[in-house]
Amino acid sequence: MTSTSPLARIVRGTGPGLLLAHGGTGSIDGNYGPILDGLAERYRVVGPDYPGSGRTPRASGPLELDTLADQLVAAAVEQGLDTFAIAGYSLGGPVALRAATRHPERVTALVLTATFAHPSARMRLLVEDWLRHLRSDDQVAAARWAALIGAGAPYLDRMTPERLAMMIEGARASVPPGAIDQVELVGRVDVREDLGLIRVPTLVISTTLDAMATPYHHRQVADAIPGARFAELESGHLPFVEAPDEWLGLIRTFLDVQYDQAQPTAQYKQV
Repeated sequence: MTSTSPLARIVRGTGPGLLLAHGGTGSIDGNYGPILDGLAERYRVVGPDYPGSGRTPRASGPLELDTLADQLVAAAVEQGLDTFAIAGYSLGGPVALRAATRHPERVTALVLTATFAHPSARMRLLVEDWLRHLRSDDQVAAARWAALIGAGAPYLDRMTPERLAMMIEGARASVPPGAIDQVELVGRVDVREDLGLIRVPTLVISTTLDAMATPYHHRQVADAIPGARFAELESGHLPFVEAPDEWLGLIRTFLDVQYDQAQPTAQYKQV
């Protein structure tokens, strides 16, 4: 039985259900804002903010993956969605995978972008650095580090100094109260045993210039999920700023096919 959810959420659009799972230190507005209108044109979108992000207060204790997955599913059910696809970005990928294995009767498809099943040794070093920066008093240094690791090199190389300064200031100002809790969860995630249990259509979108969750992680996820499809997106870890139109196109094309197969009379075809 699905419990109630304490997560604040954005609800947009009509049509087949789509639950969004955002990344660590992100939010629904921050990670999906640039493509939210495009998703809401086709689907009934429910986007919960994790504890300590967006409109949701910080949790009183450490975040647990099972609890977070259950809370996301409960938020979708509370908004009237009996079944739904889940789009998970970064940390949202493991959250989506755990939701699919804990609630298989509700999850119909998965789209996993810039994600991972378990941090590699290199990614653990990054997580440790990330936490050190978040715990320091030098917020500008933390924002500079986040920009260097988060965005792909070609995207940063094309920036003017003024735009780069604006990006760093935006990163500094957007760190949510629950950032440390969420990054600590990133370091603890291990959904490798979940991968072989997935029985719904799955698309793994690999951000090919990603220095945080590298393509090594994306391929590890795709190779272990039965029948998973794999697509590449030329972007660093921030597809919502580096390639939003292309990202939206990949998500909609995949989900439209799944929903057309399940509901052949529905009017949700790619245009």
